[in-house]
Amino acid sequence: MSDSRELVLVLDFGGQYKELIARAVRGLSVYSEIRPGNMPIEEIKRLSPIGIIMTGGPSSVYQPGSPTCDPAIFGLGIPVLGICYGMHLMCHTLGGEVTAGGAGEYGRVTVTPENPVSTLFHETQGKPFEALMSHRDVVSRLPAGFRQTASTAVCIAACENAEKKLYAVQFHPETKHTDGGSEIFRRFLYEACGAAGSYKLDDYIDTQVGLIRHKVGGGNVLLALSGGVDSSVCASLLSRAVPNQLVCIFVDHGFMRLNEGDEIERVFSKRKLRFIRVNAQERFLKRLDGVADPETKRKLIGEEFVRVFEEESAKLGDVPFLAQGTIYPDIVESGGSYGATIKSHHNVGGLPKNLKFTGVVEPLSGLFKDEVRILGRKLGLPAFLVNRQPFPGPGLAIRVVGDVTEEKLNVLRKADAILREELDGVKNRPDQYFAVLTNTCSVGVKGDERTYSQVIAIRAVITGDFMTCDYAPIPHKTLGCISSRITSEIPSVSRVVYDITSKPPATVEWE
Repeated sequence: MSDSRELVLVLDFGGQYKELIARAVRGLSVYSEIRPGNMPIEEIKRLSPIGIIMTGGPSSVYQPGSPTCDPAIFGLGIPVLGICYGMHLMCHTLGGEVTAGGAGEYGRVTVTPENPVSTLFHETQGKPFEALMSHRDVVSRLPAGFRQTASTAVCIAACENAEKKLYAVQFHPETKHTDGGSEIFRRFLYEACGAAGSYKLDDYIDTQVGLIRHKVGGGNVLLALSGGVDSSVCASLLSRAVPNQLVCIFVDHGFMRLNEGDEIERVFSKRKLRFIRVNAQERFLKRLDGVADPETKRKLIGEEFVRVFEEESAKLGDVPFLAQGTIYPDIVESGGSYGATIKSHHNVGGLPKNLKFTGVVEPLSGLFKDEVRILGRKLGLPAFLVNRQPFPGPGLAIRVVGDVTEEKLNVLRKADAILREELDGVKNRPDQYFAVLTNTCSVGVKGDERTYSQVIAIRAVITGDFMTCDYAPIPHKTLGCISSRITSEIPSVSRVVYDITSKPPATVEWE
């Protein structure tokens, strides 16, 4: 970190909720970064964090080869909070004992604080509360100097050595399933770490504008603009930093939602940048002719995007810098010491490595998605872009089950538009919602005549992190209105069904 912001390090041991931890800290106005759990002690000292949080993980600390950290971390005088595996590692390293705990605990479990109440627990949490547990191993003996601060029916749920500023919890305060989880983080940050809470997004734009100008100088910058939140905010920030030096290529593959391509062009053609729209609808449809397998669709669309981008960028001549809408989770997902590489963050739509650029500009690479949305609003982007729901790169092509045709896309666009019109302004709006053309026909009756027409599925989910989700309990009256409109306004649709499957066992998308 190159500035003077307060920093909390989130040391990752393979925890599935590491991003939730880092975001919870930032949400409390303290800057956080995720680093590998085996981060060298000298690097930690150089960064001078005000606190360290150790994540959960799938391993057992007593097994050979399990993830570990430098034991010197616990003697730095920096407050440390261990969560789940982080608690096990802290206790195991400092002379306690961790053992297999039989059946373990999974889901919401009642946690009872001890007296006196720990630094981590607010006075109101002196009473039992519900917390998310996900563990089999337990701390069976505490290290010297530690005291138990909370328990469940089967385990030590929290412990601390307040003198050495070491705290640990068996449960996961970073999830919404733990009552008062945010307050636990607040007390760790402000009571234990003495945070001032100086992390704000207000000065982010000015800071990044200066950094971009310093890096780019008088060179031109090329951005592959998808119209998604990340690339749109990136384009807006770059156009403020280097007006008239930015070239945005928007490849319209024909799988966008109703009028979406025109809306994107309308927004960015007015900014101080060169906007190039490539209408490649026929080209992409031809590539997918007769293709039904969803993975094959994805690969073909990705390959064709690369070809179009290569052709267009070659026409521009000397453009030394490539800009990307990379955000912080993309970097985290690029792989760590104890996690698999999910995707490389140095790509835009699978761009080939042989494209010639002097450097890469990634002004959003330190932000989470919700922070990017806030930044977009500060930059004056319209709500339809800033609040755009997650939309797959292949677009509607993978919401048409089976082979893709222009006729099917038009049906799906109309159904999806109706769904969004009905849900966009409702109270307690779902976090994501869309229509699917199911590749199934059903008998119906229209105008006293038998029909055998297409079935549209509606998908709407509630989620805080898109790692898991529940289906949205949309009122029957609203569902009835949506169904009536779709079947009335689209002649080729005779039936609408609602997907009530959560994740897991399903995924958010159908394909």
